[in-house]
Amino acid sequence: MEERITLDYGSGGLRTAELIDRLLVPAFQNDALAALGDGAVLHNTGSPLVFSTDSFVVTPWRFPGGNIGKLAVCGTVNDVCMAGGEPRYLSLSFLIEEGFLLRDLEEIVRSIAQEAKRAGVSIVTGDTKVVEHGKGDGIYLNTSGIGFLRAPGLSRDAIRPGDVVLVSGSVGCHGAAVLMARGDLPCEGELLSDCRPLHELSAAILRTGGVRILRDPTRGGVATTLNEFVERSSLCIELDEDAIPVDPPVEAACDLLGLDPLYSACEGRLLAVVDPSLADQALDALRAVEGVEGAARIGRVTESRPGCVVLHTALGGSRILSKLTGAQLPRIC
Repeated sequence: MEERITLDYGSGGLRTAELIDRLLVPAFQNDALAALGDGAVLHNTGSPLVFSTDSFVVTPWRFPGGNIGKLAVCGTVNDVCMAGGEPRYLSLSFLIEEGFLLRDLEEIVRSIAQEAKRAGVSIVTGDTKVVEHGKGDGIYLNTSGIGFLRAPGLSRDAIRPGDVVLVSGSVGCHGAAVLMARGDLPCEGELLSDCRPLHELSAAILRTGGVRILRDPTRGGVATTLNEFVERSSLCIELDEDAIPVDPPVEAACDLLGLDPLYSACEGRLLAVVDPSLADQALDALRAVEGVEGAARIGRVTESRPGCVVLHTALGGSRILSKLTGAQLPRIC
């Protein structure tokens, strides 16, 4: 049977990585792409630049704590930040299904404008297309971002044994909030997406000078992102389950649906691997940013299980966290 694309290929997990490694990187091979960061670092442009692009297909388009417009700005701003850039300019493209309500489009546009102002970026170019009714799913967005490189050298190749792993707050909030908006959660409570721009947060931690790599754990969550740091290397990341912040409503929602918060998407959190001598300083820098008081030290880099992420559980055991397989939470960004 001829192989076909499934939702798994858009999960951000194992299938996505296979598609990138097998098809996309060989087809478009160049040094900037081969780094496979959240954004491409471009050095042959006079002043080094960071460039990133992303498409947003979240369903429903409105969810607790945000909507597709806010998500589009934050997602691309954050990708530029995680690559060491200071975001400045965005492009914005709409793909709208015939019949979409104009008042809903106006709400999305207002959110885009508010988040762009908050993040200090200008939307300088764009495009709008409309497809026939039934040929889309309401609305999709695409944004691209450009910023100036302010922290060169952020890379998985910079990670060393003994480094410390930090997270800027509770994990899994966005994925759980989108599920609640779909009506898939048989519970009520204060469950909001963590969607926010990370420009201030990334600038604060980068000023400490000890950062090896930054990443926002979106599709595939914390577990998949950390696997990307150490796969095919001699390094291991060991996590302490008790140290990982998970909000009670997120934990309850995941328990009900048999999901793991470590594989649930975040849209306003960063993971950082930092020099151990500067870890306390980096953690203090994160916690000094408003709304990030819950930043935590969650693990360390070792050589105990090369290429693996190991979770030390609250019960005293250990288990391997692999990359996400399957589409645990499709269409969440």
